[in-house]
Amino acid sequence: MKTWTRRSFVKAALASSAALTLPAVPTLAFAEGGTLADIKKRGKLTVGTEAAYEPFEFVENGQVVGYGHDVLQLMAARLGVRLEQMNLPFQGLLPGLMSHKFDFVATSVGITPERARRFAFSQPVGVVRSVLMVRVDETAIKSDMDIAGKTIGTQMGSSSQPVADEFEKELKAKTGKGYAGTRLFQAYPDVSNALANKTIDVALMPSNIAAVQMRKQPNVFRIAGSIGQPKLLAWVANPNDLEIRKFINDSLDEFRANGKLAALQQKWFGAPMDTPRENYLPQGAI
Repeated sequence: MKTWTRRSFVKAALASSAALTLPAVPTLAFAEGGTLADIKKRGKLTVGTEAAYEPFEFVENGQVVGYGHDVLQLMAARLGVRLEQMNLPFQGLLPGLMSHKFDFVATSVGITPERARRFAFSQPVGVVRSVLMVRVDETAIKSDMDIAGKTIGTQMGSSSQPVADEFEKELKAKTGKGYAGTRLFQAYPDVSNALANKTIDVALMPSNIAAVQMRKQPNVFRIAGSIGQPKLLAWVANPNDLEIRKFINDSLDEFRANGKLAALQQKWFGAPMDTPRENYLPQGAI
């Protein structure tokens, strides 16, 4: 039997236009969404979320919480309605969006050219970078070039591993020296533990994971820099509901201007994020 991972299901859904135009749950078609007037008449903003990406969205004490949840609460208040945040498997989110099971997808979805041609991406709500985390008492590492000759650790098979390999080539070209060694671990918490007990000098991990570690273990780690290309994360509207996307973007602009967005980023990530308002969509995007 084929195993459907989050990635393989989305790839299959995108490849099959029939999967998008003929929803798997037709009885739910047009149950939600469409226009802002629909939402206000209903008295609730309904969104689909996979709450498994701390601190963007995750479950705590049985409730969906996180940065995205707080932003959604502001949006619901802006509309004068209540928020209903449905926690669903990621593989059901985009098909559910196309059948109007909810008003939009509010989970961390990476912007790719293939997805952007089929779905209406909002402005980026976040960015994930591959950051270099070190111990707070480590004073020799102040920038990315300072990790030449150091032992670096990351999660085996993760998206960070090829970033580490690629950066070592750049490091050798610029300094003539690569890492002292690369250590691979089963999970990111193992990487943090190895850093804390000085098994490694530098931990390479996604910025959201590092933010969680630093919040749970304050005054133990600090960020010394980042390497590789950042990954932009956005929310997704039905391509037929461009009014919904405009509402998301206008709300983000308003919260950015009044400082509420930066305050929430400080709360959940420890620092404001630098997310673009323009030129973030690939060519051919909706």
